[in-house]
Amino acid sequence: MASKADGEQSRPGEEAARHIPVMLAEVLEALQPAAGKIILDGTFGAGGYTAAILGAGAQVIALDRDPTAIAGGQALVAAHQGRLHLIQSEFSRLLDHAPEGGLDGVVLDIGVSSMQIDEAERGFSFQKNGPLDMRMSGAGVSAADVVNRAKVSDLIRIFGFLGEEKQAGRIARAIEKRREREPFTTTRDLANLIELTTPRKAKDKIHPATRVFQALRIFVNDELGELGRALLAAERALKPGGRLVVVTFHSLEDRMVKKFFADRSGKAAGSRHMPMIEDRPAIFAPVGKGLVAAGDAEAEVNPRARSAKLRAGIRTEASAGKADLSLFDLPSLAALEKLGG
Repeated sequence: MASKADGEQSRPGEEAARHIPVMLAEVLEALQPAAGKIILDGTFGAGGYTAAILGAGAQVIALDRDPTAIAGGQALVAAHQGRLHLIQSEFSRLLDHAPEGGLDGVVLDIGVSSMQIDEAERGFSFQKNGPLDMRMSGAGVSAADVVNRAKVSDLIRIFGFLGEEKQAGRIARAIEKRREREPFTTTRDLANLIELTTPRKAKDKIHPATRVFQALRIFVNDELGELGRALLAAERALKPGGRLVVVTFHSLEDRMVKKFFADRSGKAAGSRHMPMIEDRPAIFAPVGKGLVAAGDAEAEVNPRARSAKLRAGIRTEASAGKADLSLFDLPSLAALEKLGG
């Protein structure tokens, strides 16, 4: 997801680039905000997309589950006199906040925000030592709960699937052995254990703890489940002609968005024996040629853009499809829901 959240080392100029909204020009081109339109920004963060959408004359309903983002956005609310409604909410609940007539656009910038990474006390990054927390909303199961209480088999599934960590088993067993003596409480404590367990090789570009931290953050905040529910909700909230624009930072997220738009394209899945055929009315029409990546110039100025991918679709007149998360083939980790109890 966001590069800094994955533990990547800072580069010159990165601090100044933290709060630059990623692929802003491409987002606006795909979203087409204008006066008279109502756009929902599901991931307000520092307000970069919202400010640009307001600047184009549209009204904005902005959501963020993080109370600090809501507090930080009040000056923008005051400056736009009724055109911005800022609400503390998960973006998966966007349908609850959509107007009766439907939305003209929805934009989602998936992943942890730069502001959250910058705050050591939030525990998202091991670059700055802090409590092992990672909760975007500040409520629910923390990363410490997972690390100290989950079964080894569940840790392996979390690290392996959500972090795509090849050494998931080795790291999980090392965590189990260490937590028997003393629980993990800080980000650096966990990162140091992982580094001792799987030392960095000379060719490695990222810290050995990067994928584990990514996996914990995704799990703690149910990021993939949130994304799946948000895509299904946006389909119902958009009026015909409305646009859904999604920016992702990780292959797991991008695969979900790609699968969603493919399923809603109106084409049935084919095989080598049977070509793709029109099976049902398309619910979304593609915007442009499909996948859009950040340009080299932006990636140089804003390191967070290096892994960014944008996909977008235009809502048709067709009825919404089945709101079923099984479309995304997400792993079942329900047994871990009681960790915080």
